[in-house]
Order: sequence, then structure tokens, then C-alpha cells
Amino acid sequence: MKRRSAIFGCAMMLVLAPIGALAQEATAPGLEISGGFMRASPMVAAAGAGFMTIRSTGPEDRLVAFRSPACTQPELHTHVHDNGMMRMRQVDAIDIPAGGEAVLQPGGLHLMFINLTETLEEGAQVPVTLVFEKAGEVAIELPVKRAGAMN
Repeated sequence: MKRRSAIFGCAMMLVLAPIGALAQEATAPGLEISGGFMRASPMVAAAGAGFMTIRSTGPEDRLVAFRSPACTQPELHTHVHDNGMMRMRQVDAIDIPAGGEAVLQPGGLHLMFINLTETLEEGAQVPVTLVFEKAGEVAIELPVKRAGAMN
């Protein structure tokens, strides 16, 4: 009986372990989303950022918005060089070329979560709905990694 319980426990761990690992991945018609994450935020932070790779497996598309219960003001952002300084700027959309990809990463394009509704704690999962021009809405869970994480 003990052996059967141990085998069952190990089997359940193998079945459930990938769920957290796959949480930052999603598919939609013509799109694959992978590598998503957010960074943990200090208790006083009013904003956070989300990152991922969005790959087109079909025609071009555009990420035009996102929403999440984690913030009250979601915006699409990029970083630009302005007189020797890196500054964030809001963008209207993020293009995903046909057969290509858009990489949302620290220091580049990203989801900006302004007016956080809660502290982003390492290990948490943040629900996000991405809104695409052609593919429509895609739900994804972004794991919160340590502050300063690069991927």
C-alpha cells in the first residue's frame, strides 16, 4: 500500500509540475506566445512590466492592448534613446510580422502595468488578457520572477 501511494504521489508530481512551467505559454490562431514573465516589485512600487515572445505562425498581426486585474492602467511601452537617456514611451500597438516575432524584453518593448492593485511577489501568477487585432483575445498567466530577472 505504501509503495502504491508513493508511486501515485510521484505520478501526480510529474503530471502537475508542467502546469506552472507552461503557464506563460499560449497559442491563438496564427500565434505562439512563450517565455512570459514579470518581475517582483517592492512594496512601494506603483508599476510593473511584463515580457514574452510573440511568434507569428501565419499572417502578420498586432498586439493592440492588454488587461489584467493586477493594474488599473495597462499600457504597451517601448524604450527609446532620448538625448543619451533611455526613456519609456507608450506605443499604440506592437507589430508581429508574418512568420516573424515580437520580443518583449527588459530594455525594449513590454507590457506596462501602471497603478498596481497589489504587490508583485516572486512566485505569484498574474492573469493577463492580450488583445490582438486579428487573433482576438488570448488569456495567459505570467509568473512573477525575482526583481531584476532578465528572462
